[in-house]
Amino acid sequence: MRILLREKMITVCTKKIAQKGDNVGVSFYAFFANKNDDPELLMEAATWWIHTHKLDHFEKAKKIIALINAGK
Repeated sequence: MRILLREKMITVCTKKIAQKGDNVGVSFYAFFANKNDDPELLMEAATWWIHTHKLDHFEKAKKIIALINAGK
């Protein structure tokens, strides 16, 4: 996964945790605007989320940060 996407995911998850607490869940759509302006990046996130890690639609933001920091 591109560094840009990793950084974006960590930033969004960190912000969600700060706003809503440690148990907040996110989906991969949380990292994109409602308008699909970068389909390649969206597919990269979806592939990482669905194919690589077989994650549920919503996962804990802390879990996503941990996976990214572990280099997975």
